[in-house]
Amino acid sequence: MYPVQFTSQWVEQHSRLTTFFRAILAIPAFIFTALYSFAAGIVAFVAWFAMIFTGRYPQGMYDFVCGALRNQARVQGYYLLLTDEYPPFNGGVDPAYPIQLTFAPPLEHYSRAKAFFRVILYIPVWVVTYIFQLLLEVAALAAWFVIVFTGKMPKGIQDLIDMGLRYTFRAHAYYWLITETWPPLSEPETPAPGYGAPVSPTL
Repeated sequence: MYPVQFTSQWVEQHSRLTTFFRAILAIPAFIFTALYSFAAGIVAFVAWFAMIFTGRYPQGMYDFVCGALRNQARVQGYYLLLTDEYPPFNGGVDPAYPIQLTFAPPLEHYSRAKAFFRVILYIPVWVVTYIFQLLLEVAALAAWFVIVFTGKMPKGIQDLIDMGLRYTFRAHAYYWLITETWPPLSEPETPAPGYGAPVSPTL
């Protein structure tokens, strides 16, 4: 199992009103996420130095970056109509929220070379992520029209959005050094080497 897992709860009935105004309603959440992500980017940069010199991702930094990614996943999922439930303004673990992003514990040792060259190694991942982003835009637009007119989210469209967000946030986690394994296009059948069962660090 890959060390970063994204899941969402499918609920067929959606609010037409909040769906129609979703882009406006999401603005406060996006502002908070931008600030949170900026701070996490700084933390990940400091962690990059730590990994190069020690081969380890400091636990506190790991938890903070995971929290920022968790917050991003909730906000993106809300914006892309996976749920009508407004995302909380934090990155803490919330098992009741219908969108979940979970992480395995950090590795005991990370490859210093893979960390040092992460920006270069990320290029192919970025290309695939861009393609998934296009898919997400098309799927979310289709979902918006369907929900506004019928009040229902088709399971097939939800699955497409899930697939796009799953790869996107695995890619983000790879870029921010949470994992050193390239995000797969399909779910691996065996756990990634060195990782335990996925858990969500408490912030």
